[in-house]
Amino acid sequence: MERLLTHYRTVVVPALKKEGGFRNTMATPRIIKVVIGAGVGKRIKEAEHAERVAKMLARITGQKPAPRAARLSIAGFKMREGMIVGLQVTLRGPRMYDFLERLLAVVLPRIRDFRGISVGGFDGRGNYSLGFTEVNAFAEATPEDMELAQGMQITVVTNAKTNARGEALLRAMGFPFRDTLKK
Repeated sequence: MERLLTHYRTVVVPALKKEGGFRNTMATPRIIKVVIGAGVGKRIKEAEHAERVAKMLARITGQKPAPRAARLSIAGFKMREGMIVGLQVTLRGPRMYDFLERLLAVVLPRIRDFRGISVGGFDGRGNYSLGFTEVNAFAEATPEDMELAQGMQITVVTNAKTNARGEALLRAMGFPFRDTLKK
């Protein structure tokens, strides 16, 4: 955790301040939070499946996930209002930096045939989302987690107002975008 936060304060902030023309250090873009979500999927009626996914997310993030209930009943999906359809973890502060450091230094390099993450994951407001189809790249994942065949979505929320500033922040933090790796 200390390495990424120290890198942000000593290297990234001065570079972004100079590049973006910010006069105040507090005006430079920063990461606010990281949100990790996992849907329950087709096994919506199996309560033990949601519990197994919750344990997996808790092991990976170091924080207990909050269940997310369906807001509407949809007969085609056999889903009723109030049923648990997913789990979500919001990381801030030291846990957020610890998770990001593990993601950048351990998880992404462990992905087979990794060529970088897409720049297309920005939402128009400087926030970045990426998805994992399986959790086997995480060191905390157990063989039982591999049986779940569970995917997850990771959203890095920044206070950058535009995609360009959000991308500049994440590049400076060490996110391996595809075009960066080609050089």
